[in-house]
Amino acid sequence: MWGTLGRECMDQLRFLTALYSLSVAAGDVQLFNDRWYVTHSGLIGIAQRRRCAAIKTAIVKGLSDPTVNRWIFRATVYKSPLSAGFVGYGDADPSNVSPLVRGAEMRVAETRAVNRALRKAYGIGLCSVEELGWLSGTSKPAPHTPSQSNGSHDSNGSHNGQPRLRDRLCLLIRQYNLDPTLVKAYAADFCGTAELRDASRDLVESFISHIAAAAKENLDGLLCKLNSYARPAEVKS
Repeated sequence: MWGTLGRECMDQLRFLTALYSLSVAAGDVQLFNDRWYVTHSGLIGIAQRRRCAAIKTAIVKGLSDPTVNRWIFRATVYKSPLSAGFVGYGDADPSNVSPLVRGAEMRVAETRAVNRALRKAYGIGLCSVEELGWLSGTSKPAPHTPSQSNGSHDSNGSHNGQPRLRDRLCLLIRQYNLDPTLVKAYAADFCGTAELRDASRDLVESFISHIAAAAKENLDGLLCKLNSYARPAEVKS
């Protein structure tokens, strides 16, 4: 994986690790489309190392709507006891969170608010993973049309501003250190096609949701499942 990274991407990683003491192994940053994104755990780690005095959060009641699970939070980060505070806002609703955390929009909104406030307080220009709705999950699905019924464009293309499914799958592979070849074989079997590129967008999206849930809930079980798609080694006579 590291051999495929460009020089600019590696230089940026060196800069981030030197400036903020972020760690790839600890999950402080994640790579997507040759760009680095900081995670909530990475931001909290920076706050701890910089001796952050306090983080306060509050629901913005005037803009939130519990009946439709739409929440907006205001977070304030105090770098020191006498700090005036750095403010950030975060929102979440069923359209911009993962199906895996559906019903927990309030917590997602609070996390996003805290991330924005921390990035302001410590001058971190990287966007956080949790702030990207399509990385936390998928936005509202694009309407189905005949031109999107099958083919590689359907399974990997980007519609209505949504990210490419292939990129989302690659992110999961990197995040959980999965074998890309085995994931591809599992995906084709899951979608019932000879090749993954022959699967419809809906099927590929279902597989991504499935593998994300499996990795989060039972990573060992997922790895065992993937290993079942490994080709047996040839025995030399």
